[in-house]
Amino acid sequence: MAEIISYMITWTTYGTWLQGDKRGYVKDGKILRKSDALLQSNLREMKYPAARFNAEHCAVVHHAFLNKAKEIRQQIYAVAVSSNHVHIVAEHINESIERVVSYYKNAARLALRDKGFNGKIWTRGFDKRFCFNQEELKEKIQYIENHQNKDG
Repeated sequence: MAEIISYMITWTTYGTWLQGDKRGYVKDGKILRKSDALLQSNLREMKYPAARFNAEHCAVVHHAFLNKAKEIRQQIYAVAVSSNHVHIVAEHINESIERVVSYYKNAARLALRDKGFNGKIWTRGFDKRFCFNQEELKEKIQYIENHQNKDG
């Protein structure tokens, strides 16, 4: 089996990209189409207001990610923080991807809290896309560079 050299991880802010969304959504690694009934059900189940970032929040999250990467000694190749989701392309390190995502989510949550952003911030879970060679890594970096400062 080929060795993982890096990965792209993506997750959304709470309540902004629900299952059933018209843009489609990812579940268990599969991209699924919109479902109005599922979307309405998810909207009714929300316990907190949707979390959206302004430009200052995006900068705080971006900075928190870079600081955490330095702390855990993980090279970040690209980061995009939008009002409703984030993407990170990072080198594969000897930590579970679940733990790495947790590190980044918590670092951003604490940094945002220090700036007065309260409430639930992140959805549960994340999407992951693995890179097994330099070409796949370049594609993921290019994807993020093409989506800088764009909302979903």
